[in-house]
Amino acid sequence: MTDRRLWREPSFDIMAKVLHVNWLYVLLLCALAAVGYTALYSAGGGSPEPYATRHALRFAFGLVIALTIALVDIRFIARLAWPAWLGGVVLLVLVLRMGHVGKGAQRWLELGGLQLQPSEMMKLALVLALASWFHKASWERMGNPLFLIPPLIAVLIPVGLILKEPNLGTATITLILGGAIFFAAGVRWWKFALVLLPIPLVAKLAYSHLHDYQRARIDTFLHPESDPLGAGYNIIQSKIALGSGGMWGKGFLHGTQGHLDFLPEKQTDFIVSIIGEEFGFVGTLAVICLLGLIIIGGMLIALRCRHQFGRLVALGISFNFFLYVFVNMAMVMGAIPVGGVPLPLVSHGGSAMLTVMVGFGILMSVHVHRDVEFATARDG
Repeated sequence: MTDRRLWREPSFDIMAKVLHVNWLYVLLLCALAAVGYTALYSAGGGSPEPYATRHALRFAFGLVIALTIALVDIRFIARLAWPAWLGGVVLLVLVLRMGHVGKGAQRWLELGGLQLQPSEMMKLALVLALASWFHKASWERMGNPLFLIPPLIAVLIPVGLILKEPNLGTATITLILGGAIFFAAGVRWWKFALVLLPIPLVAKLAYSHLHDYQRARIDTFLHPESDPLGAGYNIIQSKIALGSGGMWGKGFLHGTQGHLDFLPEKQTDFIVSIIGEEFGFVGTLAVICLLGLIIIGGMLIALRCRHQFGRLVALGISFNFFLYVFVNMAMVMGAIPVGGVPLPLVSHGGSAMLTVMVGFGILMSVHVHRDVEFATARDG
């Protein structure tokens, strides 16, 4: 059993922290990255270039960052929560002013040859900021509507900036993520009901103000067969690839949709289609189980943490990972409109990899420092 007195020492031994790292969880992350390497090797036509090698290097770099963050005292990370949120807002503003335009949207910043997507980093900063706000709150204060106004503004500002890029999918995910933290912190359910009631009216109004490509995505989702060679091409080819894999798949490097270039964005958004075609239902189910273990592992870290800040951070990061997985897989299967969300640690992409690994580093820091003492709750 962990000796709580150890955590009160001003300089906790670094080797003791290394021993407290959840190495089984690290192994799960490595296994998922190996799945990504295999799929990207196939997407590259049976070659480690141009995708698989970069994926392995990015993961190795990200793992070093994650393990380094895991050794940082979670209370120090808590002190950086609101500065990180402010930095994220500044980056989102910079994106709107000088960001890189791609596929009709302005979402990336070019920094020293590296493309960063601040909206992804903002989700982590938002989790930290909301956890920092709520972790000292008493039940009496949680019942005060005025107490909820600052964190609500903290959610709406980045959501509004992300919508202006425009990036409807990430803005929606960010809003849902913020709502999940509110719920986990103990906000009463009836307050969520008040917010959810006008959604049908707002959605109808919002549809009329969407960009043409956004409306096309929704129309394609509802009727993909109406434009099989245009807007509906991606999702139709994805379904063909998944269905053709059958129970056991066609075999590694034997997928026709991917290797004959019928499948678009096969290295990023539709990487699951490659897995489904070559490894079938069984292989895809195994990957889903691996993803599920990572999500459940994050939830268990939250449950075992003795301080509210760590619990909220671990739940937020785990739920953010779940949203990545759910949206990507639902998109590939045609259950929701295509939104450009990668499958974390599997799809090709540097910005998403870095963001996810920083998040896992913070999650592991929560585990390593799960018994530290924070300040007592605020008075109501």
